[in-house]
Amino acid sequence: MQVSSAGLVALPSALLSPPLHARIGKIAIEDMVVINALGGISNQNLWAGSVGHENENVGQATLRRIRSIDHRAIKDTRASGTTAINVTLGYVAGPEEPYEYTIDDIAEWNALIRQYPNDLLKVWTVDDILKAKKENKTGIIFGFQNAESVGNKLERVETFSNLGVRIIQLTYNDRNHIGNGSAMPGNRGLTPFGFEVIKALNKNRILIDLSHSNEKTCLDAVKISGMPITVSHTGCRALVDIPRNKSDAELRLVAQKGGVVGIYFMPFLKEDGQARAVDVVRHIEHALNVCGEEHVGIGTDGDATTIDDMAMYRSAIAREVWQRKQAGIGAAGESNQVIPLIPDLMGPTQFQKLADMLHLRGHSSARIEKILGGNFLRLMLEVW
Repeated sequence: MQVSSAGLVALPSALLSPPLHARIGKIAIEDMVVINALGGISNQNLWAGSVGHENENVGQATLRRIRSIDHRAIKDTRASGTTAINVTLGYVAGPEEPYEYTIDDIAEWNALIRQYPNDLLKVWTVDDILKAKKENKTGIIFGFQNAESVGNKLERVETFSNLGVRIIQLTYNDRNHIGNGSAMPGNRGLTPFGFEVIKALNKNRILIDLSHSNEKTCLDAVKISGMPITVSHTGCRALVDIPRNKSDAELRLVAQKGGVVGIYFMPFLKEDGQARAVDVVRHIEHALNVCGEEHVGIGTDGDATTIDDMAMYRSAIAREVWQRKQAGIGAAGESNQVIPLIPDLMGPTQFQKLADMLHLRGHSSARIEKILGGNFLRLMLEVW
């Protein structure tokens, strides 16, 4: 395995093919490895509706989003060109016992992948991502959005690694025993135990995710980690000053240590009103200017199925925003006036449209290929 002068693992020669050809007005994303660094597969209007018709959104029977995965959701994900997704599994927040809930969720995801063997492939290594691309499947990367399930037992990090967990986010919006989330007042960083968790994650070659953390927790973790890290889904605070977005200092340090930042398709990309595709491009371009083109990717924090009944969906989102606020896990920028997706980047064409927009802005096909998946592929190859 070749290592560059910057200390980064070089990609296999098979991944370094000549730049993709540009069709008239379009970039050929079907030839790309597209990695959604934080996303999902679902056919649902959150808690809205409960019908199971093929052309309607399936309601969520429980808080486990896995309940809303069906043939339509899988078909749309494949049609979007997605090669692999970091899906959120396990405990994020709520009254459940974190470790038991997480173990149960891993078992459910394993069963789901067995249920759709011709469509889904569990990702253990980068080779599995490339295999998914070759076989026209979607690679499922097991990831956490909260390390609460580690508890006070460092040995659980190895347990999760052995179960196929490849990405672990340290905190959600609130505070845990590792560090502070972005919704917490002040700027406390990693706890002493948090430093030990970083070492354990490095030892077990699990990619550390600093999404949802506050600034000091993020900077602490990047500085002490012996491996590059990711912020899988975020925006740029220099453009929209809310806690869920990352400061230039965070973006820059992540890049300097070889990591990759994923820009999300979320309302936090605009100060007021509904964020649109142009806002996604604006945040990508700012991240490129701060981090460089080797360190920017996509983590949509969403899925590839179109919402059928937008009025019902908006009503469900209003309820969810209220529930999250009551539970103490809401984030500044969440509002019942906006929906947590980008309306003009909704559905299976989302990545093709984004690629075309970037192309029209003058970005080369080689750079677009890096943004849509090449950079995360390189990072995963180095860490795993």
